[in-house]
Amino acid sequence: MKERIYEVMFIVSPELSEENRNNEIEKVKNWIEEKVGGEIQHWERWGMRKLAYRTHQGYTEGDYTWGIFKATPDKVNVLDGLFRINSQNTFRWQVFRREDLEKAEKIKQKKAEENKEVVVEEPVNSEE
Repeated sequence: MKERIYEVMFIVSPELSEENRNNEIEKVKNWIEEKVGGEIQHWERWGMRKLAYRTHQGYTEGDYTWGIFKATPDKVNVLDGLFRINSQNTFRWQVFRREDLEKAEKIKQKKAEENKEVVVEEPVNSEE
């Protein structure tokens, strides 16, 4: 199956210590790389941010992390399942395909191939 580009964003509980929040974030990275077989292309931790509304757990803030990764579509469902089953400390997450980044990557590859095909000829000397 062909790899696709996906975006993930998740929020870790503010009740955890800084060290435990770091461990949760590393756990998600490991899921993507080891369990999903994905390749992380970009990863950003945004830190503690205020939520738009109070959650049913009573949280008004959370520790946000955002990333871009490549994986096969059949494995992305594994990641969603891991969030549901194993992550009691991650209370919101979203994973979705980034078709815009896939198109940009195809265009970039096509231009690179076109540039390889260009043959530079030596200038003709008219004095001969």
